[in-house]
Amino acid sequence: MIKIAIYGKGGIGKSTTVSNLSAALAEKGLKVIQIGCDPKADSTFGLHGKTSVKTVLELVRDRKDGFELEDMVTIGYKGVVCVEAGGPTPGVGCAGRGIMAALEKLEQKGAYEKYDPDVVFYDVLGDVVCGGFSMPMRGGHADKVFIVTSGENMAIHAAANIAVAIDNFKSRGYASLGGLILNRRNVKNEEEKVQELADDVNTSIVGTLSRSDTVQEAEEKGMTVIEAFPDSPMADEYRKLAETILKICEV
Repeated sequence: MIKIAIYGKGGIGKSTTVSNLSAALAEKGLKVIQIGCDPKADSTFGLHGKTSVKTVLELVRDRKDGFELEDMVTIGYKGVVCVEAGGPTPGVGCAGRGIMAALEKLEQKGAYEKYDPDVVFYDVLGDVVCGGFSMPMRGGHADKVFIVTSGENMAIHAAANIAVAIDNFKSRGYASLGGLILNRRNVKNEEEKVQELADDVNTSIVGTLSRSDTVQEAEEKGMTVIEAFPDSPMADEYRKLAETILKICEV
C-alpha cells in the first residue's frame, strides 16, 4: 500500500488533480482510496458526481461511534473509495479535527483491511500546516508528500511553507517531500519561478499540468477529465503524472 499526501493552497486545483490521479490509477486496475481533508468536503465530488456526502465529522457529531464503515464511504469512478473528513460548525472548533477523526475512524472501522487499497491519497489544504492539517504527513499515514503550486506568488508562498514543515518534521519519521506539481496558470515566468522554489527546497518539479478548458468542462459535468474526456490530451497529462508519482513512491 502506497500512501500519498497532496498539499497545496486553497483554489490551486489540488482536489481536481488528486481526483484525476485517483481515476487514472483506478482505470489501470489499482484499488484506490481518496480521503478529502479539506473542511469544504468537496475533494471527491468529481469521482462520484454527488454534490454532498455525509462527512466523518458529521457522523461523529450526530452518532458518536454509532455508525458503520459504509456510512463514511462513497464509491466513485472505477471503484475509487471516497471519504470526506469534513469540518466543524462554522465559527466553532478546529478545522483540523475532521482530519484526525477521519483517519482514526477509518482505522478503527477496518477500512484498509476491507478495501485493501494499492494507493491511498490524502487531499490536504495547505494554507496552514499545523495540528490536524499535518496529520496526513505524520508517521503511519503518508509515505510521500507532493505539493501542487502555480507560479502565482501566494501559491508559491504556501508551497514554501509546506516544504519547510516537511523538512522540520523529517527527524520524527514523517513523510518526505516527493516533489512539486506545477498546475499552470500561465502567469509570467511561471516555470522559472516554480523551478526556483524547487531549487530552494531541494526538490524537483515532477509534473506539469496545462491550463485547459477541458478541466472546467469536466467539472461542469461533475466528472474527472479521465472519465469525461478519456481521449483528451489533458487526460494523458494526468495519466503521465500518476505514473511518475507511482514510480517515485515505489523507489
